[in-house]
Amino acid sequence: MLLLIAFGFVSCEQTATNVNANANANSNLRAESTPAAPAATATPTPKYSEEQAREERERAKANKETIGQSLEDAWIHTKIVAKLIGNADTPERKINVDVVDNAATLRGTVDTAEAKTEAERIAKETDGVKKVTNQLKVMPAAKKPVPPSKTKTP
Repeated sequence: MLLLIAFGFVSCEQTATNVNANANANSNLRAESTPAAPAATATPTPKYSEEQAREERERAKANKETIGQSLEDAWIHTKIVAKLIGNADTPERKINVDVVDNAATLRGTVDTAEAKTEAERIAKETDGVKKVTNQLKVMPAAKKPVPPSKTKTP
């Protein structure tokens, strides 16, 4: 046993010849290689609390929407609704968004086929969504009648 300990000390004392020759070996590799494009990363998820999820479930319930019990489902719902609100082509409050087990269901009525397609695209491109069921119905908005003019015609 004593021999092994002594051998360990001897090998450690010979560090003068074991200078870290490779310390800068990798530092020049980056300069020689072509720079790689930055890797695509998902949008970082901010801290989303159980309290925020509870509040989102209450808002969803008031709008006749369903959110699963997981924190992830509430966060996905929040993101989809925010994106729909921010998009001029999608009438968010006419679209109900249900999220259960990372699957989103879009229900309601939109004015155009383009709005239906755009709402589905938004939901599908939302981080965390595994499946989208688009149950939106297209019903063109009825034209508002032109109010009669207040001036009398002779």
